[in-house]
Amino acid sequence: MNADIDIFGVYVPSLMILALVAIIANLLIRSALARAGVYRLVWHRSLFDLALFVIVLSGLFSIFQRFVS
Repeated sequence: MNADIDIFGVYVPSLMILALVAIIANLLIRSALARAGVYRLVWHRSLFDLALFVIVLSGLFSIFQRFVS
């Protein structure tokens, strides 16, 4: 993945943009899970949130790869 994105003359790695999108999506998913009461069933909330972030980021990365290539 060598695709850099040009934002007003500054080249930004595409993985950083995907990570920012994943953080926003992760915040929305976490708030929905908290309202649904899923966190009562989770042993370690921080590890669960980290795993959720990795899953969202890898999903976004896979979608991005299909559009770029």
